Amino acid sequence: MNGPGQARRPQTTIFTLMSALAQEHGAVNLGQGFPDESGPAHIVEAAAAAMREGRNQYPPMPGIPELRQAISEHQRHWYGLEPDPGDGVVVTAGASEAIAASMLALVEPGDEVIAFEPCYDSYKACIEMAGGVLVPVRLEAPGYRPDRERLRAAVTARTRVILVNSPHNPTGTVFTRAELEAVAALAVGNDLVAVTDEVYEHLVFDGREHVPLATLPGMWDRTVTIGSGGKTFSLTGWKIGWASGPAHLVDRVKAVKQYLSFASGTPFQYGIATALASGDEYYRDLLEGYQRRRDLLADGLADLGFTVHRPEGTYFVTTGVEAFGYEDGMAFCLALPEKCGVVAVPNQVFYADGQVARPEVRFTFCKPEAVIEDGLERLRRGLGRM
Repeated sequence: MNGPGQARRPQTTIFTLMSALAQEHGAVNLGQGFPDESGPAHIVEAAAAAMREGRNQYPPMPGIPELRQAISEHQRHWYGLEPDPGDGVVVTAGASEAIAASMLALVEPGDEVIAFEPCYDSYKACIEMAGGVLVPVRLEAPGYRPDRERLRAAVTARTRVILVNSPHNPTGTVFTRAELEAVAALAVGNDLVAVTDEVYEHLVFDGREHVPLATLPGMWDRTVTIGSGGKTFSLTGWKIGWASGPAHLVDRVKAVKQYLSFASGTPFQYGIATALASGDEYYRDLLEGYQRRRDLLADGLADLGFTVHRPEGTYFVTTGVEAFGYEDGMAFCLALPEKCGVVAVPNQVFYADGQVARPEVRFTFCKPEAVIEDGLERLRRGLGRM
């Protein structure tokens, strides 16, 4: 599994490749971030009812009014933000389209976009599609905390946008209020626009606080906030996301979005509108369940000899694999399905220099506890063969 060429797969194919290896070897897929379980029954029924009632044609381009109102109310309830449901919210085909539309709307050829790396792999692609240049600011192991001096040094005369993902995929870091205040001061001081990817906003553990950047002084008028129903409600296949913020920025995102998907998922939009009205108890139960799964996976991986970075948020665990004789996480992940019957994802695909070997790999705990336990047992039996 370590032969020439095999440890240097293009990052655009790694997730497809790992899914194929999972199927080929009957492996437990603890790599890709999609739940094995469906979302709550009342949400699924709301979408089914919309279908039965004939709500199956194109929705309004910005999204159905019920969902835009629900998104606005969600932002007000949780964070005190008040995007106008009429012109401050646009529904997208998942958060991925919101990111793409934001980059295409806000970035001109030659503009620089700062993002913290490792970062979700679509960021670089979307920035480059807009003609921009990704300027990565690295979060270094083992703490994966943003460094203010490194961030400040990344700003040039060509910087236009700062892209912030907290809770952070893949490391699980949740930026503190003080860290985000440093980002805000940089944005205000250099007249930058911020785009924030907050799809894991309700998966923040151990009593930590999720702080939307848009809530900080001077940031509302310069921030596009991106959210999604997929992660919070275990409905990733519905692909219902959104961007919210001040009208002058959201209008620009809408202008691009209309030429991407135009609109999508009419009945699913009704389902997510129902989902966002779920009471606080739903969110508490969600968090408690995921925290149990986090502890199960993180503790189990540590017991097996992985170097574990216990996540503060998201549903991913970053681990080091040096203890098993690997300095190349890609090689480790390519061998893992055959040798152990488990799939993980190499973190190197989340770096701008994605062809450089790194010893970190990502596991997910968005699976039932029985599946996580099965994966850990397979690792326990198979790691000696790696």
